[in-house]
Amino acid sequence: MGPIGPAQLSEWFDALAPPLVLYARQWMDAAPAEDVVQDVFVRLMSQRKAPANPKGWLFRCVRNAAISHLRSRSRRRRHHERLAAGGAAMFRPDPATAIDAAAAQEALTELPLELREVVVLRIWGQMKLREIAEITGRPVSTLMSRYQSALEKIRQRMVQPCKTKKT
Repeated sequence: MGPIGPAQLSEWFDALAPPLVLYARQWMDAAPAEDVVQDVFVRLMSQRKAPANPKGWLFRCVRNAAISHLRSRSRRRRHHERLAAGGAAMFRPDPATAIDAAAAQEALTELPLELREVVVLRIWGQMKLREIAEITGRPVSTLMSRYQSALEKIRQRMVQPCKTKKT
């Protein structure tokens, strides 16, 4: 591809910044995640030509930057506890849907990172497993297993059996 024009950059930012921030939030709070995404877009602007797969490039750069940020601060465990304790909402409640947004967010944040990452990329990043494999460096078969496992864990967590009195 050729040089990146302002219109193209703006289009990518509008379309991809929200899922990129959500993706970065797997490793950090909202404000640093937004900073990482902005830094990656600045890096993209400085490229002489557009990457062959801009979406994949952006997600991979955000992933790498977020992990680097996390490692440099050595706070993985404390971050996960803060996230699980109630960070900004990942789900927006919609009265027209039957899903409890708070319960869905809690179920997602309780997943191990390797499962949660695949769900976030697949659903919010709207990425194919092949693209996720490029970003994470994991085989597609592993990612498919993780995705299915994550969905099953969320499904089990979200389904609440009917409580009745035993007589």
